[in-house]
Amino acid sequence: MNRLIRQLKSYRGQFVAVVRNEFRAVFTDEGALLILVFALLIYSTTYSLAYGPQVLRNVPIGVIDNSHTEASRRLTAAFDAGPNTYVAYEPTDMEEARELFFQRRIYGIVYIPENYERRLLDGEQADVAIYADASYFLMYRQVFQELVSAIGLTGATVGLQRLVARGTELPQAEAAVQPVVYQSHNLFNPYLGYGSFAMPAIIIVIIQQTLLVGIGMIGGTWWEKGLYRRLCPVGRRRISTLPIVAGRASVYLLIYGVTLTYILGLHYKLFHYPDNGTTGAVIVFIALYLSAAIAFGLALSTLFRTRESSLLLLLWTSIPVLMLSGVSFPREGIPSALYRFGRLLPSSSAIDGFIRIRSMGASLADVLPEIRTLAILTVVYGGLALFGTHWVLCRTCGQDKKNGADVR
Repeated sequence: MNRLIRQLKSYRGQFVAVVRNEFRAVFTDEGALLILVFALLIYSTTYSLAYGPQVLRNVPIGVIDNSHTEASRRLTAAFDAGPNTYVAYEPTDMEEARELFFQRRIYGIVYIPENYERRLLDGEQADVAIYADASYFLMYRQVFQELVSAIGLTGATVGLQRLVARGTELPQAEAAVQPVVYQSHNLFNPYLGYGSFAMPAIIIVIIQQTLLVGIGMIGGTWWEKGLYRRLCPVGRRRISTLPIVAGRASVYLLIYGVTLTYILGLHYKLFHYPDNGTTGAVIVFIALYLSAAIAFGLALSTLFRTRESSLLLLLWTSIPVLMLSGVSFPREGIPSALYRFGRLLPSSSAIDGFIRIRSMGASLADVLPEIRTLAILTVVYGGLALFGTHWVLCRTCGQDKKNGADVR
């Protein structure tokens, strides 16, 4: 019993010393403080402001009206009436329209032929050509959707007028033109906003990447300043790494617990992101994700011998991490080997679970596969962090003893 008490006191002393050293290392290091505390706030706010409008509006288009009739003018007015596009130019021919298109003054071209009204009056099918810029998918979506909707509405109006002119009653004519009436409800992202779609996943990736870079910088600092030597036990052969890893992990849990309280609370409300999940489910899931990401960062930090190594090796990985998660590109289109590799990153499972909880209102039971994966990653990366820390301590303490240095 006395031995157990002494062991627990030793662990507590190590734990307190590690927490004190880690806090001092973070808050006296301007670079680490910027990455671990302010980067999450800065990146989240900057991206949210950029995506603040949510939906692209008033995309300029050009209309080539070779018909010059009342019907073609009504069609042009329909293009100009919608919220997504407006007729910025009416070029005289395709050559002029092409120049405007390549100069990025317009992002879509509508060509109305000379026989447009005549074919409508003769009861024939009229052709209208649409050219949309597909190099910007948001531009293409807004232009194509608005133009097709306007043309469809115009066609339905013409068909209704024909039926009424032939003596058909108005209710029967409306039923013939639109036999099926449907209602569309956009679930979880009512305005189809790009910010509401992208920002939950981006926030999760920012959490992981700032943790990896920041913990890596502190790991390099521990090597450079010889902080590992302070943990070398005097007169003991065995080195306990559990309180060391637990102490360092606790520091980052506390730091990110504070910053994420703002990000997932006030920040979400300021930018009106979907908030359908319960607070308890979000807290439990984010806590598990932080545990996995911190364990991953601690395991990697034992590999860095300088502060700059983590910056050089990890900063460029943010975009691949987001792509491997299956958010920026559907997972069905990602090669299976790459997708399985992406599951090794805590952010991949965290993005799936967080979006389903926070945006879709899922419960913890609904995201059990993601919870299970994060728990496994926490154990695996935690074990690697223990092993890596033990290896570093053994190497450091062994060299000091060999050199006759005082390691107290």
